[in-house]
Amino acid sequence: MGRRGRQGRPISGILILDKPQGFTSNQALQVVKHLYGAAKAGHTGSLDPLATGVLPICFGEATKFTQFLLEADKSYRSTFRFGVATNTGDSDGEVIAECSAAALTAAAVEAALVNFRGQIEQVPSMFSALKHKGEPLYKLARQGLEVERQARPVTIHEFTLFAFRPGEQAEADVEIHCSKGTYVRTLAEDLGAVLGVGAHVVALQRSAAGPFSASDGTTLEQLEALRGEHSALDARLKPIDSAVSDLAAITVVESAAWHFVRGQSVLVTGLYQQAEEGDIVRVFRADGGFLGVGEVLDDGQIKPRRVVAGG
Repeated sequence: MGRRGRQGRPISGILILDKPQGFTSNQALQVVKHLYGAAKAGHTGSLDPLATGVLPICFGEATKFTQFLLEADKSYRSTFRFGVATNTGDSDGEVIAECSAAALTAAAVEAALVNFRGQIEQVPSMFSALKHKGEPLYKLARQGLEVERQARPVTIHEFTLFAFRPGEQAEADVEIHCSKGTYVRTLAEDLGAVLGVGAHVVALQRSAAGPFSASDGTTLEQLEALRGEHSALDARLKPIDSAVSDLAAITVVESAAWHFVRGQSVLVTGLYQQAEEGDIVRVFRADGGFLGVGEVLDDGQIKPRRVVAGG
């Protein structure tokens, strides 16, 4: 792990934080980084303060692989409330419209969900973290400003209704498995619009992000209980390559490993039996040490794309 210096401990690995409600992702990151005394850390995709659940935090060399987690599919469990629309699309916002949802049924919701499965287009909320000329949209929205946003394609692999509670403000509990860049609050707003009653999010949990699920999560309370116990804290970190565990694994001989970690392409015998041209693969030493990821070239070589220092 190395000695702790003034800049923090040079640890590497991935913590799957179960983010609590009321924290921004950056606030949660700063608390975790302080508890670990880490020199370098970053989170992999913002969760709203309202939201809870899976927030992978990468330390040290693992930060080189955050893009893989940012681009990975996500899963959510959420509660939508019908009959009330807010300016933010969630319960943290101001109510902008109300009507009775007493006539709404589970069957009607089920029928409407068909419109939101597969490849769809979404117009991001003004209260999203997307940037306009370098400024997050939510900051502009809080100033009362609105800018034009282009619809963006996303893929909804699953959108399932698993509970419905009728009433003037009916509620639906849903599960969503989607591609990166999907806004659950926008799904709620658009579903409410299709049903003619408006809707917003009142509860949101990210249940999975890429290879990580809620069962992998550690709470801030659990980390606080280990304050100052670095070995126990470090034991909760997952290995760097877990961020890319869905990629094929390739083992190289020591001479090839030496060249790979220095940014040089290496020839791997029988590579095309394990991966195809253009694939991104995990690369390991013969002793199991993770070296990084590389791209399979047309001549049987692997070109380094992300390399672990000291790998």
